[in-house]
Amino acid sequence: MFDLVIIGGSISGVAAAIYAVRRKLNFVLISKDIGGEVLLSGEIYNYPGIPATDGVKMTEAFREQFKYYDMPVEEGVEVLGITQKDGTHVIAAKDSAGKEKTYKTKTVIVATGIHPRTLGIPGEAELRGKGITSCTVCDGPLFKGKVTVTIGAGNSALESAIMMAGIASKVYVISNKPKSEGRGFPKGDAILVDKVLAAPNVEVIYEAQTQEIKGENLVTGVMYKDKNGKSHDIAVQGVMVHIGFIPNSQFIDCVKKDKAGQIVTDKLAQTSCEGIFAAGDVTDIPFKQIAIAGGEGVTACLSAIDYLNKKK
Repeated sequence: MFDLVIIGGSISGVAAAIYAVRRKLNFVLISKDIGGEVLLSGEIYNYPGIPATDGVKMTEAFREQFKYYDMPVEEGVEVLGITQKDGTHVIAAKDSAGKEKTYKTKTVIVATGIHPRTLGIPGEAELRGKGITSCTVCDGPLFKGKVTVTIGAGNSALESAIMMAGIASKVYVISNKPKSEGRGFPKGDAILVDKVLAAPNVEVIYEAQTQEIKGENLVTGVMYKDKNGKSHDIAVQGVMVHIGFIPNSQFIDCVKKDKAGQIVTDKLAQTSCEGIFAAGDVTDIPFKQIAIAGGEGVTACLSAIDYLNKKK
């Protein structure tokens, strides 16, 4: 039986694993992939101590740390469910070949992150990381002086547009809502809507459906349909997609989740299920940032260690 099983191979899981191996726990990190949302990030300029990197390089650094510490890592493992039996957590999973696997452990850290909702339109998958981002805070500065479009009608889209108004030369916002509904952002905070509408370089396109993202090696434009079904093209170099995120929490039922499916945790990364901790973007922490997720992973591991010590 393991002392700890860490589920997730991005920043939170890696941070937890570093502390677990240094404390000589009997543990394993399992994950469908390594890197998660970090791997899909473009340039990263906001991680303390690293002036500039990108998602690929940071993920490579994760792998180097695995080697340095000789960590027990099982990649290609998808978790199907977690149950409790006689005070033990039983994790059902399958590997990349479809073979069933079972892990029994005293504690669990869920660090499976989130994945952004996608538009599901032509060009989106092909140009991901080549002008398309779901993290304006991370990648917005890369589009200084350029023309960008933010797609969405919620607070994250509004915040994206406000940030880009101070960076880009021109910012389009495509909302699928009519102007008569909350000025195009019915779920948005009024103060954010005010700022977007007051920005001189922001143009809101109402009641529109994005149809295609265009470009070869980089984004060059977006096509959308208006409320009458007429198609329009706009030339842009950056596309910020903010239509929501989906937490990767569907495999676990014993923990409390909010309406969005995020795992509810306290300040010690504890969940409502004894012995199960959670960290990073899969939780209800308010800010989804790499640096924050790393710290949450450390907190979760130290809390798990404290829990194990008290059980001795």
